[in-house]
Order: sequence, then structure tokens, then C-alpha cells
Amino acid sequence: MPDLDRDERIETFVTPRDWLRYAVGRFLAAGLVFGHGAATALDEAAFLILEGLNLPIDTLDPFLGARLLAHERARLRDLIDARVSTRKPAAYLVNRAYIKGVPFYVDERVIVPRSLIGELLMTAFAEDNALTGDPERIASALDLCAGGGSLAILAARVFPNARIDAVDCSPGALEVASRNVEEHGLAERIALKRGDLFGPVEHARYDLILANPPYVDAAAIADFPPEYAAEPQIAHAGGADGLDIVRRILAEAPAHLAAGGTLICEVGGGRKLLERDFPHLPFVWLDTEDTSGEVFLLRASALEAPKGRPKPKGMARSRGVR
Repeated sequence: MPDLDRDERIETFVTPRDWLRYAVGRFLAAGLVFGHGAATALDEAAFLILEGLNLPIDTLDPFLGARLLAHERARLRDLIDARVSTRKPAAYLVNRAYIKGVPFYVDERVIVPRSLIGELLMTAFAEDNALTGDPERIASALDLCAGGGSLAILAARVFPNARIDAVDCSPGALEVASRNVEEHGLAERIALKRGDLFGPVEHARYDLILANPPYVDAAAIADFPPEYAAEPQIAHAGGADGLDIVRRILAEAPAHLAAGGTLICEVGGGRKLLERDFPHLPFVWLDTEDTSGEVFLLRASALEAPKGRPKPKGMARSRGVR
């Protein structure tokens, strides 16, 4: 990198406001793609500046006019340059991501945590309502395709009496999850298990199953911008139409739900295909602040098909990568 004394940016940009303006301009000029916790160039720039200066993530406003030390300015310069030159998600550059203000360690071994289920856990599921009932009644939960463990950790916060199993097939992802579980002080309540979907839990049954499986179709993956291509492909790849693994979950979940249990699964844009292939299932589609129809809820009773019912379309071709 350029020497501090010879870099005009270090001499000229002395406040976070200066670096915010500069970063937004660089990001827009470079045509960066967002969506890993920030939706706009402005939000991404603010995130990088706050994390780069070790400031609270809530707001940049109180610090906009502060004068920065030379090493702080160099840190921001390097982060902005790296975001443009590498096209990696900002979360990888600072090893940090947030869901509803809850922090998680992240690196290239896992997808950047941004599940819509995380938002639902911290809002709709955190209260006694018709969706999951009293949070204190949940005694057991399973996080499928756990990645870095964010959903398991949020579930432990929301359901204080639950023991939680978190399953993923990636050794690297489970290493990240282990770090997050330790940092959140939840090692006694969350058990990490390596394997394919329900394989590691054998015959266990749960009051709640949370699943954020790979659900991106092959064509979309082929067109990924660099930011999404930087993430582990196994965390995205859901087969030709994106729903191979979701179909497996629907087929195998009944054997792992307790009586009165609930399955919650994120499927992105797969709603129409699922409703076509499983017309007998009474999907309840859950909305978040910014999305509609990307997460479904099913009760255990709805998944227990009567004997003699024909196999739903699509089941014969079900297979998955995780």
C-alpha cells in the first residue's frame, strides 16, 4: 500500500464524514453489488467505517465530525480499497456480521449470515403467538444447514428452555459455528453436529426445526456477481431448480418433529414451485419487514400424509449437496 505520507487520501480525508463520502463514490463507480447485510452503497460504507473504527454499529451520526488518527484513516483506506479490488462481501473484510443487532464472527468458510428466519426469530417468534406459541414451551430445536451457527444462537436467545442441535456438512462451517457458540456463551445448550441433513441426529425429534438450506438454482449461480461467488458455493447450490434439498427436508422432517412440532424453512423465490409440487401441503408463508413469501411454516400434523396418498411431484428427483 502507499506510504502514509504520500497518500493524498490520508492527508485530505480527516473525518468519518470524509471517508463516508469517498467510500460511497468508490463503491458506486465500481458497480459493487450489495446484499450481505447492507442494501445500498451508503449502508455498506457506514458499516465498514463503524467496524473499521471499532465503533458501535447502531449509528454513524455522532462520529461523523470526529478527527481521525493517521492509522485510523489508513485502516479505512485499506478496507475501502479491498472492498473494491477483491469484490468480497464487506463482512469478510472485517470478520463480522449482524442479524437484528446480534454480532457473529464470519469468514470465507461460511455464507454471510442474513437468513430471514433470523429476523423472524427476533421479532415474531420471540413472543407468545399463534406461530410457535409460548417461547418457553420450546424444549428442543434443530438448526439444519447451520453454517456459522447464527440461527442456533438466536434460537437459544429466544427459546430459553430449548436444547439445540445445529447440523452442517462442512467442517469449516462448524469451526466458525463453534467460535460463535463459545463467544455467545452457549456451548452448554448448543450441540454442533457434522453430517447430511438429519443423518447426525438419528431418531431425535424436535419441537422446532429451522432450515435455511441452499436454494439457489443452477442458472442463477452461473450468473453470480463476485460478491456472491466469494461465498461457499455449497451454501447456495440447490440443484437445477433450487429446491432439491428443500424437497429432502420435506420428505424427512416428519420423522424428526415432535407431536405438535413445527418446521420453518427459507426457500427464497421457490414458493410457486413448492406449491405446484406439494399441492396437499398447507404452507403458511411468513413475511418479514422487506420480503413476502420466502419462508414457510408447516405443522407436524400437516406433514404426516395419509397412507396411500400419491408421492408429490418432484420427490423422485430429490437429491442434495448438503
